[in-house]
Order: sequence, then structure tokens, then C-alpha cells
Amino acid sequence: MPSSTSLKAALERGEFAITVELNPPKGTNVTHLLEVAKDLVGKVHGVNVPDNTAAVMRASSLALCRLLYEQGHDPVMQVTCRDRNRLGLQSDLLGAHILGIRNVLCLTGDPPTVGDHHDAKPVYDLDAVQLLRTVQSLNRGRDLAGKELDGGTAFFIGGAVAPEADPLEILHQKLEAKIQAGAQFFQTQAIYCPERFAQFMQEARKHRGKFLAGILVLRSYRMAQYLNAHIPGIHVPEALCEELRQAGETREQDVGIDIAVRLIQEIRPYCDGIHIMVGRLLPRLSEILTKAKLI
Repeated sequence: MPSSTSLKAALERGEFAITVELNPPKGTNVTHLLEVAKDLVGKVHGVNVPDNTAAVMRASSLALCRLLYEQGHDPVMQVTCRDRNRLGLQSDLLGAHILGIRNVLCLTGDPPTVGDHHDAKPVYDLDAVQLLRTVQSLNRGRDLAGKELDGGTAFFIGGAVAPEADPLEILHQKLEAKIQAGAQFFQTQAIYCPERFAQFMQEARKHRGKFLAGILVLRSYRMAQYLNAHIPGIHVPEALCEELRQAGETREQDVGIDIAVRLIQEIRPYCDGIHIMVGRLLPRLSEILTKAKLI
């Protein structure tokens, strides 16, 4: 169990960090989310809140981060480049700091064509590396135009990395670029191949930064097939797909949880922490944390 609820402090102490993802609702009803979150206070180091993930319109990441902060959590606010230009991004970042948020995860953001508002106009005024530099500049007391701020920020800056996506040489070039732009910790894309992840981390340890391995819990055989067909950077091995297929509809979720627990145990020696994404299996999040001996 975490000895503190600060993600940055835990990672700096060398404590194995635990973060989970809570997706904002598509609407205004946050009752169930906050009930789940309340049960997690003191059990995790951070709660990551997506920013219209998969380009599906949802409630503001900033708003939910503030509610989690009021509960006693250390939220991680995701910020994507898709929906806002550099003015809006900087404004939201300053607002987040004013509201007590101290962790940000800088992402490019999925294109609107994959989401539920296909006619939305993407912005992409900045890319992920430029966004990292922007947060780094705000931390130093200046905006992206070089103007001095009346009070800077103090963000713990995060970036994303997909260990199973690119050839390792290109992957580490991207990693180094993000570190130079200000990234202090990394959250990985979902990991399903522990051997590949171990190989990635062997090189990643040559860079500065802390690494949280992403665990996306598989709900079903169909979900595994969808990830393989449509989500770049994720590969669910055939053996895991077959394990889910043989489980049948009545046991798919249980087997998916068993797979997630097994993956956590296998990759734990190589990383600085685990980031767990459960999606619709939110009611079983505490069960997963317990089975994986994270609490």
C-alpha cells in the first residue's frame, strides 16, 4: 500500500508506483466514479483522467481531476493536442495548477475520425513534444511566446511511449526527444508481451525518467481482436486471444482479469510502477489490485 499519495514523491523515493485510470462520464453524472475513487484513496499514488480519449466526447478531465483532488487523490491530468490551440492549452494548464493539479500527461490525441464526432475539426497546433516543451516553459515561469508569468507552474511532466510499436532504435530516439523536452515520467501503451517490454526497458534505463507500464484489462476475445486490428502500438499475442476465446462469454472477464494479474507480476521487476486501465470493468478494479498484490 502506498506510503504517500504523491506520485512524484513515490517515484523519487524509488517506491513502486500504482496509478489507475478513471474515464470521465459522457454526461454530468459522476456519482459512481466518485464512489469508486473514494475507495481508492490511500491505495494508489495517482488517478489518471483521460482527455476525450479515443476522440469520444466526455466531461472535462480538469473538472474530474479537481473532484479527485478534493477527495485526497493526486490526479494526473491528460492533455491532448487535438482539441485546443496553444492559447487554450496554456490557459487550461495554468487553470489546472491554480486548482491544485500537479501531474500532467502530454499526448497527441487520437484523430476525430476514430471517435463519435467525425465532423469535428482537429487542431494539432502543437505536437506532443512541443506540448512537453510548453509545460516545461510554464514551469520555468514563461509562456510559449517567452512572456514572463505572474506565477509559474510546478508540474510533474509525463509523456507516453509505446514499447511494442516501433523498431527499438526509433522508439528510443523518440523517448530521448521527449526527455529533452521536459518529460520526467512515462506511461506506456498497453503491454501484452513481457519479453518485448523487458528488452525495451533494458535500453530505456539508459535514459532519465521513470516508467509506468500500462496494463489494459481485456474484457473479451472480441476486445483483443479489436485492439489488434485497430489500435496502433498494441499487440495481443495469439496465445492470450485463444485463452479468452476458450473461456467463453461467461468466463471471459474472469480470464481477462487473470491475464492482467499475470502480466503485472511478470513485468513488475522491470519498471517503476504500473498503470491500470479497466474501462467497463471499473467495479472490479479493487479486486485486480488485490489479486496483483498491489494493495
